[in-house]
Amino acid sequence: MSEGHSPAAGSARPDTTVAHNARVWNHWIGGTDHYPVDRRVGERIAGMFPVIRAVARADREFLGRAVRFLAAGRGIRQFLDLGSGLPTAENTHQIAQRIAPASRIVYADNDPTVLAHARSLLTSSPEGVTDYLDADVRDPDDVLRRAAATLDLSRPVAVLLLGVLNFVPDTGAAREIVRRLLAAVPAGSHLVLTHPTYDADVGGAGNVAAMEFWNAHAAPPITARGRAEIAAFLDGLELVEPGLVPCSQWRAESASTAPVPQFGAVAGKP
Repeated sequence: MSEGHSPAAGSARPDTTVAHNARVWNHWIGGTDHYPVDRRVGERIAGMFPVIRAVARADREFLGRAVRFLAAGRGIRQFLDLGSGLPTAENTHQIAQRIAPASRIVYADNDPTVLAHARSLLTSSPEGVTDYLDADVRDPDDVLRRAAATLDLSRPVAVLLLGVLNFVPDTGAAREIVRRLLAAVPAGSHLVLTHPTYDADVGGAGNVAAMEFWNAHAAPPITARGRAEIAAFLDGLELVEPGLVPCSQWRAESASTAPVPQFGAVAGKP
């Protein structure tokens, strides 16, 4: 089996009058799936906070390193990619199935633009499975219930939350989402996390004004958090070295890689 169920054709109607995160992010990493409003807002934010393009690239590169580590180094064969964003080169299933063709991947996102492109995420190796859920991370029980049609939740799962919890402004609610997701998977599972920060020591001071502009002109609302708040999402888990660091520096090929104001971590459930 190579695919899960496909999203219904024509079910997505993106709002092209308001900039949206998935499309602006796609613009920053050099993609083509965006509209004039996304480019205008993206360019304005990049003018205020020039490092944002480096953040977007670093986040995507971190995804590749983390998935390769988990597939090759930890033997993970199941991935739940929440807030997957628009398909680009080197999506989670492509990386994982290159190492282990029988890997099973479920993507979930509630962005209608992503849904419209989801067929690109439903291409799998013949041995493996990919599926896409039109679902909201703020309802983790629904995500888990539907993901269980493809994933065996009694076996280890990598739960990917890259640039997702920043769209949950209430920190307590964000922590509860992580708790419920990790409670549903067994020991040996892993959490893969990235999150923007306003911490000045990694260049995050400019995030404050940039996010204020974003929240006034784009959707959905976003927030940054400090290192300690982000670290709290990993409570009770075992951090993989080098721990919680700027995502550009997590197992980077070069020791001289510059930090970005986006923390990243991989942590295992004991």
